[in-house]
Amino acid sequence: MTTSLKIEQLRAKRDQSQQGGGEARIQRQHDKGKKTARERLDILLDPGTFRELDAFAHHHNNKFGLERNKPLSDSVVTGWGTIDGRLVYVYSQDFTVMGGSLSEAHAAKIIKIMAMAVKVGAPVIGLNDSGGARIQEGVESLGGYADIFLQNTLASGVIPQISVIMGPCAGGAVYSPALTDFIIMVKDSSYMFITGPDVVKQVLNEDVTFEGLGGASVHGSESGVCHFVADDETQALTLARELLSYLPQNNMEDPPPLPATDDPLRTESALDSIVPENPNQPYDIKKVIELIVDDGHFFEVHEDFAANIVVGYARLGGNAVGIVANQPMVLAGVLDIKASVKAARFVRTCDAFNVPIITFVDVPGYLPGADQEHNGIIMSGAKLLFAFCEATVPKLTVTTRKSYGGAYCVMNSKHIRADLNIAWPTAEIAVMGPEGAVEIIYRRELQEAEDPAARKRELAAEYRETFANPYIAASRGFIDDIIEPHNTRPRLINALQVFQNKRDENLPKKHGNIPL
Repeated sequence: MTTSLKIEQLRAKRDQSQQGGGEARIQRQHDKGKKTARERLDILLDPGTFRELDAFAHHHNNKFGLERNKPLSDSVVTGWGTIDGRLVYVYSQDFTVMGGSLSEAHAAKIIKIMAMAVKVGAPVIGLNDSGGARIQEGVESLGGYADIFLQNTLASGVIPQISVIMGPCAGGAVYSPALTDFIIMVKDSSYMFITGPDVVKQVLNEDVTFEGLGGASVHGSESGVCHFVADDETQALTLARELLSYLPQNNMEDPPPLPATDDPLRTESALDSIVPENPNQPYDIKKVIELIVDDGHFFEVHEDFAANIVVGYARLGGNAVGIVANQPMVLAGVLDIKASVKAARFVRTCDAFNVPIITFVDVPGYLPGADQEHNGIIMSGAKLLFAFCEATVPKLTVTTRKSYGGAYCVMNSKHIRADLNIAWPTAEIAVMGPEGAVEIIYRRELQEAEDPAARKRELAAEYRETFANPYIAASRGFIDDIIEPHNTRPRLINALQVFQNKRDENLPKKHGNIPL
C-alpha cells in the first residue's frame, strides 16, 4: 500500500471516529435539545485548541452481538485543549454511541487523561452524558468505574476537577462527579440518582419522575449535590469556563490574577448605612459583597442550597478570593446542618487550591431544635470549624453585625488562626443576644419585677450597650481594628497584599480526621 493510500485510510478512519453513533442518533440528540460530545467541547474550549487522544480506541468485547458493533473512539471523546489560554484535560461522553455507556475501553480513556493531568498539573473537566455501565461487559465495566473513582480520589486537592452533567448520570456513575470539586447540571435535561424511578416504585411504591428524583432543581436546592444549575448546555459550559478562572492549574500554584479594572482605593459610602439600626431587621449580605468586590461581580456557588450562608468567588484588586458570608435575609443567618456542610466544603476547596478566604460575619448562633440535634448539627458544625481551623491560606474576617456564642468561634475568629479580623461599629460580639442573656443573668429579678416585660427591655438595652459591641473584643486583641464600613474594600485589598506570603503549617500527619 502506497503512502498516499495509507494517508487516505487514516483520514477515513479519523472521519469514522468522529461520526459518533451516526447521523440518525446525532439527530435524535439534537431533537432532545442536546448537543453532541464534540459540539460541547467546541463551546467549552478555546477555538482550535482541542487535541484528541485515543480516537481509534474501541471495545474488545465479542459477546451479545458487540463483535458487530465496535465504533472507533467508543463512547467518550478525550484529549486536551485550552480555556483562556490555560491547559485543561477533558472528556466528553458520547450518548450517540451505545447511550454513552461505560465500557472497559471508555474507562481506560478517561483514566489516561486524568493521569496525564496529574502528571503535568492541569485541571480536568468531565462532560457526563451516559446511560451507565455497559451491561454486556459485566464486571469489566464495573471495574472501569472503580478505576476512575480511584483516580478522582488521588487527584483530589491536587488538580481542580469539574463535572458537567449534560444528561443521565445514574447508579455507580454518580460517584465520579461526587468525588470532584464542582458539579454543574443543566435544568430539565440532566439528572443524577443512585436508583431510578422504576426501582423506587418497585421497592417503595412511590411514584416519582426523573426530574423529581434527581433533577438539577432537586440537587441544586435540596440535596446540595449540584453547585451550579444552568438553563441550557451553553450556559453550563460557560459557567465551567468562568469557574476555572478563579482556580489555579494545581495545588502548587496560585489562581491567575487579572489586571485590576476597579480602583483598589475605592470607598463605598452606601456601606455606612446598609446595616439597619434595628438589630432584628434583615439586610442582604450579597449587596455588601457586591459593593466591595471588583466591579460588583460575585460568582456565587450553591446559590439555591442552604441560602442562610453565602459562598462564592470574586476578585479584589484583580486577585481571586473565596467568600463565606452569613445571610441575614434567610433564617436570620443562623448556622444549621446544611449551611455548615456547604461552607465547610467551600472553605476546604479554597484552601486546597490556594484561594484566600474572606468571611463576612452576621450570625446569631446555631439553629436550635430537636430536628437539628437528631440529624447531627454537632458534627456538621464541627465540619465548618475543622475546615476553618486547618486552612492555611490568607484568612480575613469582617464582622458586620451579630457574632454570638459558638458561632463567633467558628466563623473564622482570631482564635482559629484568622490573619486579620476587623469589625464595623455595628458589630455585636457576645456570648449570646441581649434578650437571652438577661433572661439567664437576671432570672430572679425578672420573676420578682412588677412589670417583667418592661424590666427585661431595660436590662436588654443595658446589656446591648455594655456588651453587644466590638470594643470589648478589640480591647483583648480578638478584633484587630474597628473601621468605618466604607473603607472595607481598600482595607481588604491591602491585607491580601500583606498576607500573600504568610506561612502557616499544620503538624505532620497522614491526614486529619474531619468529623464526617
